[in-house]
Amino acid sequence: MNFNINNRVSWVGKIDWELKWFHGYEYSVHKGSSYNAYLIRDKKTVLIDTVWQPFAKEFIANLKEIIDLDQIDYIISNHAEIDHSGALPELMREIPETPIYCSANGIKSLKGHFHEDWNFVPVKTGDRLDIGENKLVFIEAPMLHWPDSIFTYMSGDNILFSNDAFGQHYASEFMYNDLVDQAELYHEAIKYYANILNPFSPLVKKKIDGLLALEVPVDMICPAHGVIWRQDPLQIVNKYLEWSQAYQENQVTIVYDTMWNGTRRMAESIAAGLIKADDHLEVKLYNAAKTDRNDILTEVFKSKAILLGSPTVNRSILASLSAFTDAAAGLSFKNKKAAAFGTYGWSGESVAVLTNRLKEAGFQLVSDGIKAAWNPNSDALVRCYQFGQQFANQL
Repeated sequence: MNFNINNRVSWVGKIDWELKWFHGYEYSVHKGSSYNAYLIRDKKTVLIDTVWQPFAKEFIANLKEIIDLDQIDYIISNHAEIDHSGALPELMREIPETPIYCSANGIKSLKGHFHEDWNFVPVKTGDRLDIGENKLVFIEAPMLHWPDSIFTYMSGDNILFSNDAFGQHYASEFMYNDLVDQAELYHEAIKYYANILNPFSPLVKKKIDGLLALEVPVDMICPAHGVIWRQDPLQIVNKYLEWSQAYQENQVTIVYDTMWNGTRRMAESIAAGLIKADDHLEVKLYNAAKTDRNDILTEVFKSKAILLGSPTVNRSILASLSAFTDAAAGLSFKNKKAAAFGTYGWSGESVAVLTNRLKEAGFQLVSDGIKAAWNPNSDALVRCYQFGQQFANQL
């Protein structure tokens, strides 16, 4: 599948309808994804990025249908991660002397992945490549989301090739933001930001502030995954700016795991107390052992506060909460309050363990938490209800 974006730029990527996991098993993909590569045909011909290695031969075959590979003057690698650069070895066997423009860190990364000394051309912010009626301007974008990342801006046609920034893991035959379901699009965009870019939010804000200060026209944003932003393309830039500033909605997310339903009953009583204290507060409950972790982390990103619950097991917490707190710590959430709860039969360490993990992950603790022995009785559930009310009042 190839299609023309305009009379000079074509999409030459691959839609991956079957993709379910990304970055190993670290990121769940419910809607598939795409590996977006772009071919520019001006006086010079430029290929921006490639596709994931399993689709390399298909990518080269499709490319040959629309152009003689020897006509490609330049290759640009906006980001060296394998889902973008995986077809480079196959391509470079065909056109081995073609220069590859990328950041200095991109050269390190590509050499590290493929152990080839191709014709690399390092670029930095402000460097330009004259291709005819248009010029390509390079903009370093370190940690959006790797140290090697760059954007490529095509003047004249006013297109920003942004690689991972502003993308989504979202497969669609329509390929443009104005043609797809808007709720699906924004769900996948915020999930992508929360689980991949959130740790780098200060850098995201700084980079976007810098881009907006340039006041260059942007008529289209072409990311490396998901749909192309052609209708009001800066809407996603403004969303990133909003999301990068300790984003929160009027929401509390309760995440728990349970052995014999005691901790679940605590969670439900706490939720009832939260809602009683503030009927405008959105409260969501998730069992960490049964719900996709990336989906829960997206809800945490949207929340002003979270509550974590686990029974005590071997003087600690259930494995699902251990994995969840490790993931949450890595995402560096800011300006979010928290507390812990849990059941116990004998020693009762789970609340203290969760409290310490929340603290280490950067959450603002509002209490020492609450615990209940065995299967909580009516008095214990009343205490949980009151705990929920108190927690809501502390927000």
